Amino acid sequence: MNNIDEHIQKDKTDIEAARAAGDMGKVRHLEEEIKGLEEYKAHHPEDSHDPSPLEIYCDMNPEAPECRVYDD
Repeated sequence: MNNIDEHIQKDKTDIEAARAAGDMGKVRHLEEEIKGLEEYKAHHPEDSHDPSPLEIYCDMNPEAPECRVYDD
């Protein structure tokens, strides 16, 4: 996907398809993904790129060991 808005829209479309197929596990997964994307978008309104799962995780958990940045 080219940007975060396209990713959110695709996930919403996929949720409808998963609900129709009765795949509630996928629905829950996509709902959580949308929640993270929307939160990321709210924290970075100037940034429209499609963030990776690690970027979203680090945005929500900046103190996690995986997210620490060390200056040399």
